[in-house]
Amino acid sequence: MRLTIEHNTRYRYSREVMLQPHKLIVTPRDSGGLTTVQRSLECSPPAEISWTIDVFGNLVATASFSEPARELMIVGKAVVDHVAPEWPIYAISPEAHSYPFTYSLDDVIDLGALAQPDWLTPGGERVGAWARAFVMGLQTDSLSLLKDLNAGVLRDIHYRVRDEEGTQSPAGTLELRSGSCRDIAALFIEAARHLGFGARAVSGYLFDPDQTDEDAGATHAWAEVYLPGAGWIAFDPSHRRMGNSQLIPVAFARSNRQIMPVTGEYIGAAQDFESMDVTVHVRLDPR
Repeated sequence: MRLTIEHNTRYRYSREVMLQPHKLIVTPRDSGGLTTVQRSLECSPPAEISWTIDVFGNLVATASFSEPARELMIVGKAVVDHVAPEWPIYAISPEAHSYPFTYSLDDVIDLGALAQPDWLTPGGERVGAWARAFVMGLQTDSLSLLKDLNAGVLRDIHYRVRDEEGTQSPAGTLELRSGSCRDIAALFIEAARHLGFGARAVSGYLFDPDQTDEDAGATHAWAEVYLPGAGWIAFDPSHRRMGNSQLIPVAFARSNRQIMPVTGEYIGAAQDFESMDVTVHVRLDPR
């Protein structure tokens, strides 16, 4: 299917401020199931936009401004061909069918921190114990274990919209028993790493064909887990879904904070900031 995506971000200030460079990670990332047909990125006030590729291979734009403004508008648009199957079949290597399994030496080296729990953040042992409770025996099916973890997060965690910046720690999400999609994804990722899997954070857009045209789209955060043979498999614990059929990835990273859609600062007083509004529309392209 062909989808059109429009991502609008608007900042308002009580007086003119000098905008510092803003990092924008809003452009869909091509893959086997996604091809970008066209894209555009515009800012008001006008900005000089430069493009680069980060360490994870994500397409990153930097918008530099030359004039002060009381309002900043960032509009990202894209048209994509989305062919990810609704019911994917994964060709997992035989040696990884049963959990626990051992990654090859090359995979261990290349996964690096993506397979290592965050022992520096308090509460890691609690997250590890919570994750191990999903393991039903000495030998179990690897994909079934991940499916159970993906479906089981919402058993203990209540989804809620959270407007505050940043991501809760996984232990904090367990303590509060609630979180946003990025908090829930971070908990799943950390749990998977405690179980020995390589996992990474994904930011992008969610397309829900059952919603109205006005509501069928949102920024979203989910996770991917690496299984030999199958590669990176998408898990969306906020919706208990597996696979990319309703997901449009923009960026991958070790943690959510590395791939926030828009980050930037301004020169002025803290009280100059008034508001930020984000709207996203993802629709079927009628052409």
